[in-house]
Amino acid sequence: MNVSTAPALVLPEPSDELLAQLEGIYRDIHAHPELSMQELRTAGIAASWLRDAGYEVTEGVGGTGVVGLLRNGDGPTVLLRADMDALPIRESTGLPYASSETGTDRFGQATSIAHSCGHDMHVAWLMGATRILSESRGNWHGTVMAVFQPGEETGQGARAMIEDGMVKRFPKPDVTLGQHVMPLSAGRIGWRTGTVLSAGDSWEVTLFGRGAHGSMPQKSIDPVVMAASAVMRLQTVVSREVAMTDSAVVTVGTLSAGMNENVIPDRALLRLNVRTFKDQVRNRVLSAIRRILEAEAAASGAPRPPEFSVLSEFPPTRNDEAATRKVVAALERRFGADRLAEIGPATASEDFGLFGAAWNVPVVFWMIGGIDPAIYAKAAEAGRLDELPANHAPDFAPVIDPTLRTGIEAMLAAAGAWICPPSSDAHAH
Repeated sequence: MNVSTAPALVLPEPSDELLAQLEGIYRDIHAHPELSMQELRTAGIAASWLRDAGYEVTEGVGGTGVVGLLRNGDGPTVLLRADMDALPIRESTGLPYASSETGTDRFGQATSIAHSCGHDMHVAWLMGATRILSESRGNWHGTVMAVFQPGEETGQGARAMIEDGMVKRFPKPDVTLGQHVMPLSAGRIGWRTGTVLSAGDSWEVTLFGRGAHGSMPQKSIDPVVMAASAVMRLQTVVSREVAMTDSAVVTVGTLSAGMNENVIPDRALLRLNVRTFKDQVRNRVLSAIRRILEAEAAASGAPRPPEFSVLSEFPPTRNDEAATRKVVAALERRFGADRLAEIGPATASEDFGLFGAAWNVPVVFWMIGGIDPAIYAKAAEAGRLDELPANHAPDFAPVIDPTLRTGIEAMLAAAGAWICPPSSDAHAH
């Protein structure tokens, strides 16, 4: 159907009763976060909710993934996604429902756990939208596919679900829709066509030396010095090998070597992360990183070259232009144009686009503000927006009102741009 002439599908707003119920669930999930690919409790909450709402529920997709189908006559199929996993971070929000959970991360290390990215809000959003879609089946035709995805933070979850036969096991959607809470003013929505999020690559690199007593450095090949020199040199990749008209980020997030102050270890470990928007820039940056680390090892006389392993790979998230404008039109009808703003591409990364690629269907991904509007306005006036807590910071947590309501309504509006009102031609999409 033509975007401009498509009949507007109006779905009910969340009731105060539903919002209160979802706020309780949100607080519970926030207080009990689970690491990537370990989201058993959260997945159970989502699956039970979907069953109660009349969805066909499949659990254990790609590990802990949950897929719910609500078939409601002929019409388009819309995939709505929420990610469930938390981060290996100690929360510092001071909230009454703050997490004190601990666990073991994918490297076998003990860690605190916190929902410092907002995925708990994403779960609550999708739960709210699925309930309202179920209770308003007389208003629309089509199929809703609700996907509660594991392992987004590590880039494992979408791939795991796809490798578990998701494309063959479930109907092909006409569009894949997702949203993310971000440090924008709560109640506002950010969108863009084309590239919205960067590619993300994470590597683990082991540098090899020769161990010795700290009093006899001449007997060693010191991997600590090797690693320190490499880290400093890696800072020149962006400043000297990437054009000013392009963008890239290179971050060394882990540098680990040795156990004692008087023992020179025989190896050092680096974990690093790269963000890029263009394939050619990505290839150049990754090649430069490998070249520098191998050269530092050779310059140090290392007994063997470095070992490289891939921790995660996130493709860039690219919004389909026509589908995005269709969603934006629906969001403007629901909220008014003044609550929407076109934003620039972000150097965050997502695996959501893999679902669209697996089925070869359009992807639309947008941002929902989560910062208290008064706090955001004050920071903006003072030119201090960069000081506001952002995703992955230990003090990041979205304000519940109006973030919860806005996300539910946005997901309903976006889904309503595809699923058909009863009076429309259910096959025109």
